[in-house]
Amino acid sequence: MNSLLSADFAGAQQLREQMPHTEVVATWGEGSPSVDLRVAPAGTRADIADGEVPVDAQVHDTQGDYTGEITVWVTDGYLAGIEYAWITDDRPQELPPLSQITLVV
Repeated sequence: MNSLLSADFAGAQQLREQMPHTEVVATWGEGSPSVDLRVAPAGTRADIADGEVPVDAQVHDTQGDYTGEITVWVTDGYLAGIEYAWITDDRPQELPPLSQITLVV
C-alpha cells in the first residue's frame, strides 16, 4: 500500500502516516486478497473525502495485459480497505507484486 500512497494528492501524507498504525481486521471472503483495515487511535486523520483515494492502480500480468486494479478506501479520514478488483476468470489469492502495478494519478 505504500506504493499506492506514494502519489501526491490531498491527504496522502496523513494516510502514509497512518500506515504503521493500521491493521487488517477482515477479508472480503475466504481466500480474498481484499481486506478491511482499522487505524489505531494514534493515527492522524487525513483531510480527504470518504471513498477511493484518487489513484488508479492498474494491474497487468507478466505479458503486459490489463488484469484488474487495486483501490484503497478511506472512511472518516482513515484507511478503511484495500480492494483488488480483477477481470480474469480466476480470483487472485494475493495482491500482485509491485512490478505488475502501474499508478495513474
